[in-house]
Amino acid sequence: MSDLAALARHHGITTEYDDPHGGTRPVPEATLRLILNKIGVDPDTPISGDPAPTEMRVPEDGVCHFPNWLEDALSWGIFCQLYELRSVRNHGIGDFRDLAEMARIAARAGADFLGVNPLHALFWGDPGRRSPFFPSTRSFLNPAYVALDDLPGHDPADIDAGPLRDGDLVDYDAVLPAKLAALRRAYDRRPFDGDETEFDDFVARGGEALRRHALFEALSLKMTAEGHGAGFANWPEPLRDAEGDAVATFARDEADAVRFHLWLQWQAARQLDAAQRAAIDAGMRIGLYLDLAVGEAPDGSARWGDGAAQMTDLAVGAPPDMFAADGQYWGLSAFNPGAFKARDFAPFRDMIAAQLAHAGALRIDHAMALWQLFLIPEGEPASAGAHLRYPFDELLRVLAAESRDKGAVVIGEDLGFVPDGFREAMQAANILSYSILYFEKDGHRFKRPEEYRARALACLSTHDLPVLERWWAGEDIALRRELGLVGEEDSDAHARERTRERRALLDALRATGALRGRLPRQKDMPRAVLVAAYRYLSKTPAALVGVRLADMVGPQAPTNMPGTMDEYPNWRPRARLDLSEIEAHPDFDAVTAMMRRTRPRRA
Repeated sequence: MSDLAALARHHGITTEYDDPHGGTRPVPEATLRLILNKIGVDPDTPISGDPAPTEMRVPEDGVCHFPNWLEDALSWGIFCQLYELRSVRNHGIGDFRDLAEMARIAARAGADFLGVNPLHALFWGDPGRRSPFFPSTRSFLNPAYVALDDLPGHDPADIDAGPLRDGDLVDYDAVLPAKLAALRRAYDRRPFDGDETEFDDFVARGGEALRRHALFEALSLKMTAEGHGAGFANWPEPLRDAEGDAVATFARDEADAVRFHLWLQWQAARQLDAAQRAAIDAGMRIGLYLDLAVGEAPDGSARWGDGAAQMTDLAVGAPPDMFAADGQYWGLSAFNPGAFKARDFAPFRDMIAAQLAHAGALRIDHAMALWQLFLIPEGEPASAGAHLRYPFDELLRVLAAESRDKGAVVIGEDLGFVPDGFREAMQAANILSYSILYFEKDGHRFKRPEEYRARALACLSTHDLPVLERWWAGEDIALRRELGLVGEEDSDAHARERTRERRALLDALRATGALRGRLPRQKDMPRAVLVAAYRYLSKTPAALVGVRLADMVGPQAPTNMPGTMDEYPNWRPRARLDLSEIEAHPDFDAVTAMMRRTRPRRA
């Protein structure tokens, strides 16, 4: 295997990785051969060609946009999950009109951005596939967020919204079919408010990629109705080939269905653009802050429509570590770096441009993917995977060019295993790091505000972590125990550590003056701690601070429990309050008033 190992390393494939129990684990020969084949290298040939880069070089034209005003005055914004927003007019799931109104609320509170979950297209035909981080494609939008009452052809009688709005969880099985039917009726009744020129221009700009996505959507619904499923993996063989005769026949026979899905993308883009305009018009300097998933479903639109750009037969995951002894199999499809180069990075460029067309900031989930990804052969355990190096400098050039062209800030989620030098390269490229208070520790001590990075976004938690009140109570530890994700012994140890963490957090808050005075003796977290925690973050040099809406007004239930599927209602908890009630909530008022004082919006 020595020649094979040398060949793999030459092309940026690791041949071993650290064992969490000590030493290293070798990558199976079959994995090395598979990855080499996928990137266009014969595993039985001698080494040739340029080697993969071993250093993270930031080219001069690889620096992202960073606004001058942010150099002079630190800023802040609010995060939420779009689907969780509750209003008297939506249809059981937050929509783009809710997004525009939430942006106005946040802007009035002094925020410069409103961050939301990924808005990528999912699967109409399979409502259970609801994770925004497991999309059908990252290049197009999820039309389930289209506001029906902003469509010229909508009739309120088309959908019974009352039952859809009830409850504390989004009922995707009821909401998606009901909204799709109402959208179709609006399209059939009156698709355009005026002439079709704007729609025709949108379709022309979208080109073949948009047409194929609309074709996939129409086919996916038909295949679901016939019992084959929403993803193409189980479709009849002729329909799995996007360029085949069977698909061409379907496109001709079902031209109106395809046009309907083109119309849905147009309406989604128009309404998302309107939300961004509402944010800017209300005073925000960044506006919407969108989120980019690290990969796509292996049976979705992206892979069906452009399989050559994807790493087929391989899935993204993570190697074994102290938190997951067997590693993690995420099941996501990744870009093929060989196809990147052959196509002048067009798939990556188009994907980034699709996000920044509607936003002033972009968060890149698992930003380390710019440098490498851990790829696992489909059907094999995560321990059989290997890291594959990506053309870091070229990807930076593309990302930076799109960022500068759109005047958009870029944030890289750099949690978990971070390769040596990666954060330094991010800083040099003006990609903001992601600093989470729960994790910003030095031993048992929480880092002081001045120890935070300046080119960073600081926040208390993310969608995979509990809101502060639940963290304080240790409810996340109890839930992991209840779901069987962590054993009894480890859970007991985590609970003891949380008690120490609470004391350490109070010590840190008091030492900086973020928390003053005596706290009431009570089991629940005193409300003063919430304001103090955000005041603590506001004292850091981090360019941006993100305030989680759920910390202030709920929902307090976890957004997502990593390691679960149906055992927990991931991506379903809804806000307790209507949008019209948020500004009057005492916690919202207290936290945002403090943020306005400590990080005022300056002209």
